[in-house]
Amino acid sequence: MTVNPEYESTFVFDNDFPALEPDAPEPDVGDHPLFRSASAQGVCKVMCFHPWSDMTLPLMALPEIRAVIDKWAELAVELGATYPWVQIFENKGAMMGCSNPHPHCQVWASNFLPNEARLEDRTQREHLQAHGQPLLLEYGRLEAQRKERLVVENTDWLVVVPYWAVWPFQTLLLPRRHVTRLQDLSADERDSLASIMKRLLTKYDNLFEVSFPYSMGWHGAPMGPHLGEDCGHWLLHAHYYPPLLRSASVRKFMVGYEMLAQAQRDLTPEQAAQRLRSLPEEHYRTRAQAAQ
Repeated sequence: MTVNPEYESTFVFDNDFPALEPDAPEPDVGDHPLFRSASAQGVCKVMCFHPWSDMTLPLMALPEIRAVIDKWAELAVELGATYPWVQIFENKGAMMGCSNPHPHCQVWASNFLPNEARLEDRTQREHLQAHGQPLLLEYGRLEAQRKERLVVENTDWLVVVPYWAVWPFQTLLLPRRHVTRLQDLSADERDSLASIMKRLLTKYDNLFEVSFPYSMGWHGAPMGPHLGEDCGHWLLHAHYYPPLLRSASVRKFMVGYEMLAQAQRDLTPEQAAQRLRSLPEEHYRTRAQAAQ
């Protein structure tokens, strides 16, 4: 059994059960075009946010969240030197399949662009060619002006319930500046990112007064062999996909018609944004402790 050393901030280690291996063998050539396969190579790492097992991002101090952001950027540089795609993601809560309550995320680097990355690369490239400006940069500016789907904002960032949201309290975190990768954020932008993440995640927890489950992840311009290419069609952004719908125990399921035909909205993006926007930014646990 491997025992992690004592640590006081973030801690990164190799996943004991990786989905990707750097030396995965090439499969046999298929005998029919309907049965094609290719080798998926890469590495899988786990990153602990904090040494305390009962701590979560909204309860952490801003310098502690900033340390998480700096480590994300460091890993993007390290793994992105070799691999085209570095996926940073967090599954929070048992409802999202998280088997370990310790505050952590995962980082998977692959030698290929996954489906979602390829789709975002294509659609952002097409929008820039057709309209002359990056899709998400234009979208963020429009949402900042209209404000009806805005949840929180600061000098460098804004969080919206996207116009196309299908999960009840789905959000999109966008920078105001045209930046394509995490490692390209300035020191001030990293500080303000820590602040807006804490504000958003506090609102999430306050919605049903529970440690709010979600899956989140960062998307940015591909790296590895793409580092020398023009990736100006990209804008760095983070997706948050929470499952809760009406209470701490009632969640949305993507089944039936939604799985087989088309997703359905349980409430509009504008309604979801208004509910989140109206919530306090002081965590409910902090208020409860102060009242004792």
